[in-house]
Amino acid sequence: MTPVMQGVRILEVAEHTFVPAASALLADLGADVIKIEHVERGDAMRALASSGIAVVPKDVHVLLEHSNRGKRSLGLDLTSEAGRDILYRIAATSDVFLTNKLPSVRTKLHVDVDDIRAHNPKIIYVRGTGQGERGPEADRGSYDSLAFWARSGVAVGIMRPEYGHVPVPPGPGFGDSIGAMTIAGGIMGALFHRERTGEATTVDVSLLSSAVWSMGQAMALSLLLGVPWTPPPADQQRMNPLSGNYLTKDGRWLSFTCLQAGKYWAPMCEVIERPDLVTDPRFADHASLLANSGEAIAILVEVFAARPLAEWRERLATFVGQWTVVQDTLEAAADPQSIANSYVQECTTADGIPFQLSTVPVQYDEQPAPPRRAPQFNEHGDEILAELGLDQEAVLDLKIRGVVA
Repeated sequence: MTPVMQGVRILEVAEHTFVPAASALLADLGADVIKIEHVERGDAMRALASSGIAVVPKDVHVLLEHSNRGKRSLGLDLTSEAGRDILYRIAATSDVFLTNKLPSVRTKLHVDVDDIRAHNPKIIYVRGTGQGERGPEADRGSYDSLAFWARSGVAVGIMRPEYGHVPVPPGPGFGDSIGAMTIAGGIMGALFHRERTGEATTVDVSLLSSAVWSMGQAMALSLLLGVPWTPPPADQQRMNPLSGNYLTKDGRWLSFTCLQAGKYWAPMCEVIERPDLVTDPRFADHASLLANSGEAIAILVEVFAARPLAEWRERLATFVGQWTVVQDTLEAAADPQSIANSYVQECTTADGIPFQLSTVPVQYDEQPAPPRRAPQFNEHGDEILAELGLDQEAVLDLKIRGVVA
């Protein structure tokens, strides 16, 4: 793996998932990330016992590992002048300052743009927020289930009246992880700009902005037509019989997106062993196939329901159209394509317990970035302080005063 971020130092004052996951991604790509944690409790994520759906195992806190891989940890009291002095000294050696603190908190802690740039004019200052840095709710906190999922139109985009409820996000940190990729990209762009021009920029990314971008095409259509985006009714007839989902005999689903239905109808008829349907006047060409899509769909529903998934995998292996099996997370991790491209890799905790993590979605020179474990609380405190030139006596004094953990 080409460590494209090697030589870049990121100073992080953030917790939970959205913002920390961004620097975790960059740490996997070679960046030196110094994570500043609350001097007593550490990152609030360390105490999270449940994702809201599943209990987080105590021996392997994979949610923490996902968003803090490869970092160095320092417990620091930022409410003290001595603590802020240490922060400023680290900032003076850093390329990026990354935070998810609210505006009022940044002001209170003296870690806003001007405060940090007073010690390093060339540092790139990055803010991750719930709803954005400006506006009436700029100083209001949020979570991905709110700003990314509920507020942006994402939840409504999959909600059906028959559900009788608002669907929950598909997994913990779903919007957080997507937003984190956006932050990481923003940081890399800012570093490139500084390399070219010498100018340090301020970067802003919010959960809401990431979600609005994710819904970009639906948003554009809604605004053009003046109609909110909602999913089609469950019983709405599909125009294309080769674009949709079909249930197999053993209760699994096959998903097809063959947009050129006429092109792929004959190969499909070969797969399902119905050559008679190729010359059937109802399905003779693309136009007639779409005109009689209801009848074609009914045939396919019956055919796919007659055999189990394993048999369809074998039969569809040489099908030239676009299809896949609807899989769960364990199946996705074991997918031959996931394995071949190392989309999930082995890792071990600080205590040597093995677990697996999704890898950075960007690969350089055809090599995945191997994930490293998250740090224990204040694991690198003495090391980081020594790098600042503080001797053992000075560090001990700071510990006694509660400035550092």
